[in-house]
Amino acid sequence: MRIVMMGTGTFAEPTFEALIAAGENVVGLVTQPDREVGRRTGASRQVGKGLANIAAAANIPVVQPPSINTPEGLAELQAFAPDLVVVAAYGQILKPAVIATPPLGMINVHASLLPKYRGAAPVAYSILKGETQTGVTIIRITPGLDSGDMLAQESLAILPDETAGELESRLAPPGARLCFDVVQRLKQGPVTGTKQDPALVTKAPKLTKEMGLIDWTKPANEVANQVRAMQPWPTAYTFFHRPGKEPMRVMVTRSVVHGMGHPPMDSGPPPGTVWANEGGLVIQCGPRSPVPFRTTLRMSELQPAGKKRMTAEEFLRGYPIQEGYRFGPEKLA
Repeated sequence: MRIVMMGTGTFAEPTFEALIAAGENVVGLVTQPDREVGRRTGASRQVGKGLANIAAAANIPVVQPPSINTPEGLAELQAFAPDLVVVAAYGQILKPAVIATPPLGMINVHASLLPKYRGAAPVAYSILKGETQTGVTIIRITPGLDSGDMLAQESLAILPDETAGELESRLAPPGARLCFDVVQRLKQGPVTGTKQDPALVTKAPKLTKEMGLIDWTKPANEVANQVRAMQPWPTAYTFFHRPGKEPMRVMVTRSVVHGMGHPPMDSGPPPGTVWANEGGLVIQCGPRSPVPFRTTLRMSELQPAGKKRMTAEEFLRGYPIQEGYRFGPEKLA
């Protein structure tokens, strides 16, 4: 069986390596063009071995079309004459002509328990929405977004303080194992999948930088989930307000819920109010429904604009908290 791998980024690497290590006839790699790592692409993105480097070490040809859906990109894929295409985090929606290229079709390693979280950012959304379980699903690729029949699925618990980057790294190896198992079944003959229940479908569209802005009127547990979900990109952020000074942008990289029962809604400081507590930063958040009590978040790691990442204790040495200091949007209401 002639197999082509299509993928981009660290999540795809274990699947690619597993196919190579098992001696599968991997005849080519299709991956997205190299991009500079820096401000334009987000220096906080995860960087691994690199799929192209893995391919070079195994003497596997690599093509990097800007779009696989153009006539030129399609021709490059067809030149490999694949029987099967394995996809993991490729980063482009595939058109029917591309999907129809391999006789045995295309299978995708998707990092969620489908039909939940179809789309580009399933890991981040599972954390953002407060899920405690996620997993990996191997599906047939169809023209609909992540809507194909499910060929294999495995669940995994989400750890309480786990970031999206850390969770994705834990999901990649079981995804590789499941994918390899499906490939072995396909080599034996047709494989029947399970239909996804349309009533259970939820979406996980591409993340944007704007999604990182923290709304301190939300409950502390939702803010903590946002901080975890936005790592390693685009990173949660807020603005540090000090009377008489310009707002300073601050990226929040680590936080935990500090309190879930302070004080009632009609009293206490406004959301975003910050104070020092045993060397850490505690921020007033909004209420958690249905109990009408305010909540607080403890910030343990952050990065002021133009500075390196630091602990809250290090931040306090440079910016000791005084009365009237707050976190919030760039322009406070």
